[in-house]
Amino acid sequence: MNDTRLIDLHSHSYYSDGTFSPEGLVILAKKQGLSALALTDHDTIDGLELFLSAGKKHGMETIAGIEFAALWEHYHRPEIHILGLGINPSAPKLTERMAALRRSRDLRNHKMAEKLTAIGLPLSYEEVAKNAGGEIITRAHFANVLLQKGFVKSRAEAFSRYISPGLPGYIPREILSPALCIQTIKEAGGVAVLAHPTLYSCSEEQLEELCEELLPLGLGGIECLYSTYTPAQTKMIEKLAKKYTLLPSGGSDFHGENKPDIQLGVGKGNLKIPYAFWENLKTQTK
Repeated sequence: MNDTRLIDLHSHSYYSDGTFSPEGLVILAKKQGLSALALTDHDTIDGLELFLSAGKKHGMETIAGIEFAALWEHYHRPEIHILGLGINPSAPKLTERMAALRRSRDLRNHKMAEKLTAIGLPLSYEEVAKNAGGEIITRAHFANVLLQKGFVKSRAEAFSRYISPGLPGYIPREILSPALCIQTIKEAGGVAVLAHPTLYSCSEEQLEELCEELLPLGLGGIECLYSTYTPAQTKMIEKLAKKYTLLPSGGSDFHGENKPDIQLGVGKGNLKIPYAFWENLKTQTK
């Protein structure tokens, strides 16, 4: 009999830039009929304890994950994202890396608040922290405060005028190397998966180079099913997976109200991620 179980290996809670609590994600996944869900917040593992507890409470298979940002030092130096799936949240090397990233983020956020104030948009770090509700502060929270204070007419305007790279209110954040991301994931017992390669403004040939570089570092999988892929893009990524013997992964990249057109499990209605993806990826975890 065919296994019809469906899963989602890429989702975000309000511990990074989603709007759902970790338990809220589990409840929604169960309602959607999913058999397993991974929480992959950006550069943080802070929501995983609650997420795993919620899985036990609601009888749902929950997969501890993370989404690391890394800088690929080739071509236009794109920021790439690497998912860690099946990680141990209490692994010492992982918790050390997370503490260092948090310190770096705090420093950057203080500097961004100072820079925006200096260009005539007075806001304080405390105001942005309050908007984040005690969770990780992202540029989305800066955009929220700029909107609340009437400095912009929309969150999109905050990004397009002030807080994107090269603009007057932007401070770059510390970003890890791909090697360090993959090493950290593997040291935490997880499998490293290249997330949404179509979002890096790279040609197919450049993506092949990226895979060739990451493979010997320990990359184990690639996101073959994703909410915004066209059929042609899906075909291209599946071809890359086959060429470089990378295991297929798939996820909606659900963010709740911050990406209202993306639904958990199904993306834009076009996703069906088989449980077999996780069964295969799990063989690379320890």
